[in-house]
Amino acid sequence: MKDFAALFTALDQTNSTLKKVDALAKYFDRSNDQDKLWAIAILSHRRPKRTVKTTLLREWAAEEGEIPLWLFEEAYHTVGDLAEAIALVVPESSEQQNESLSYWIDLIISLGKEEEETKKTAILAAWHQMDAAERFVFNKLITGGFRMGLSQKLMTRALAKHTGIEESELAHRLMGDWSPQTTTFNELILTKDEKADLSKPYPFYLAYALDGEVSDLGQPNDWFAERKWDGIRGQVIVRDGQVFVWSRGEELVTDRFPEFQSFAEALPHGTVLDGEIIPVVDGIPLAFGLLQRRIGRKTVGKKLLTEIPIHLIAYDLLEYDGKDLRGLPHLERRAMLEKLVRNHPVDRLLLSDLVAFTEWKELTEVRSDSRANHCEGLMIKRKSATYQVGRKKGDWWKWKVDPLVIDAVMIYAQRGHGRRANMYTDFTFAVWKGEQLVPFAKAYSGLTDAEMREVDAFVKKNTIERFGPVRSVHSELVFEIAFEGINASSRHKSGVALRFPRINRWRKDKPKEEANTYKDLIQLLENYGQ
Repeated sequence: MKDFAALFTALDQTNSTLKKVDALAKYFDRSNDQDKLWAIAILSHRRPKRTVKTTLLREWAAEEGEIPLWLFEEAYHTVGDLAEAIALVVPESSEQQNESLSYWIDLIISLGKEEEETKKTAILAAWHQMDAAERFVFNKLITGGFRMGLSQKLMTRALAKHTGIEESELAHRLMGDWSPQTTTFNELILTKDEKADLSKPYPFYLAYALDGEVSDLGQPNDWFAERKWDGIRGQVIVRDGQVFVWSRGEELVTDRFPEFQSFAEALPHGTVLDGEIIPVVDGIPLAFGLLQRRIGRKTVGKKLLTEIPIHLIAYDLLEYDGKDLRGLPHLERRAMLEKLVRNHPVDRLLLSDLVAFTEWKELTEVRSDSRANHCEGLMIKRKSATYQVGRKKGDWWKWKVDPLVIDAVMIYAQRGHGRRANMYTDFTFAVWKGEQLVPFAKAYSGLTDAEMREVDAFVKKNTIERFGPVRSVHSELVFEIAFEGINASSRHKSGVALRFPRINRWRKDKPKEEANTYKDLIQLLENYGQ
C-alpha cells in the first residue's frame, strides 16, 4: 500500500505524460503480480464494490477525531472529498503497516457480508496503521470514488515498458470481462489465451471534435462522411456461434440487447461490427431518452422490446472470417462492410449510409440539417485511415451541429468538489412562466476560472435560504445554456430533459426580465424533441 500511495501522489503532482508513465512503470517493476493486477484493474475502472456505507465512515471518522458529526460534515463540504476529509480528521498513529495493496483490497471485499461492528473494527484498525497518504488512498478504495490522474492509454504504455509487449496487443488483452478475483497477471497479460479471446472486443477508435474549418482537411475526395447517430457506441461480435455485445465503456451488455442474437445464424463466424446501438422505428432513429430506459436493465420485458426496438447501425468492420481487418484502409473495410450487409441480410442490422458530396460547401449544408435527420451532426473519416486504438488526431473527426441554446436565470447554487470545494460552482437554472421562475436544468461547466470566482462571490453575498450544501439566491444573473437535445420527461417538474446541458456564456448584457420563457422551452421541444 505504501508503494501504491506513493504512486498516487506522484501521478497527482505532475502533468507530464512521460513522468506519469515512468512512475507507473517503476511501480510495476517493484510490485508483486497481484498488486500489479489490481493497479491495472483500478485504472481500467474495475474497482472493488463498495462494502461499507459512507454514512458509517463519516460517523466513525467523527468519533475518531473526537468532533461532533455536524462539524465533520461541515469540514467534508469544505474539503470537498470524503476520503480526504476522513484522512485529515483521523489522528495520526505511531503504528506502521507494510501490507500490500491486494491485502487491503481483499479486506475491503471481505467486509461485504460482515456485521456493522465487525466492519467498524476492521476499518478503524486499518486507519490506525496508515499515514495520511495511505489512509487517503485506502478511503478512496472503500468509497469507490477512486480517480487516478492517468488514462488507460498511458497505463497501457507503462505496462508495455514493463513487459516488452506491444501496446496494441496489451490494449486488446485488457478488454473484456475480467477481474483480479478471477484471473492472474500471468493469465491476463503474459499469456495469450485463444479461448478467452472468443468474447473480446477490440479497443475502440475515437474521433476528435473538428475545431477548425472543414476545408482545412484538404481534398474532399480523400474523405468519407456519414451521419453521427445519438446512441450507444458498441461492438457486436459473432464468434463460434455466439453473440457478444460490448459498449465503449468496456461493459458486456449482451443480455440487454437480445435483438442481436439473430446475428449468430446470419453472419459468418469471426465477424466484429463497430457501430451505434440505437432504437429505430420505420427507418427513423428515436431519441436517446428512450434508449436510456433500456440501458440500466439487465433483462428486458416484451413491452420494452416492442416499444423500443434496438438496431445496430454499423459503420465499420473490424474482423471478418476471424481475420483482424484494422490494418486495412477504411476504404477497403467499408467495401467489405457493404458486401457483408448486402450478402447477409439480418433483422436489426442497418448500414450507416455515406453522405454524398464533392465540395465541402455541400457537406456544410448537410450538417445544418442534422436535427431534421435525427442525428447530432456528421462523422468525417479519411479513406486511407487504418482503425487505430484510442483517440488519435487526424483521421476521424466528429463535426456536430451547433447546440441549442436558451437564456436562463440562476436560482440555486451548490458547492463543487475537489479543487472547487470552497466555491459555489454547480448551478440550477430557470425560465419564466408568467411571473414565476420554473427550474429546468443544472449545469456546472463552461465558465472561466475568473467568471467562476465572480459568480461564487455573488452567491455568497446574495443568499436567500440554505438547504444543506445548496443555497437559493436572488434571481439576477442570466446565462446562455447550451444543450445537444431536448425531450419530454415525466421525471422532471419542468416536463423536459436536456441532453448535455452546459453554460455557453454569461449574459451580462441581459437583465433577468429578458431571459427566455417556458413557452420558448416548449417550442424547442416541439421543434427538436422526439
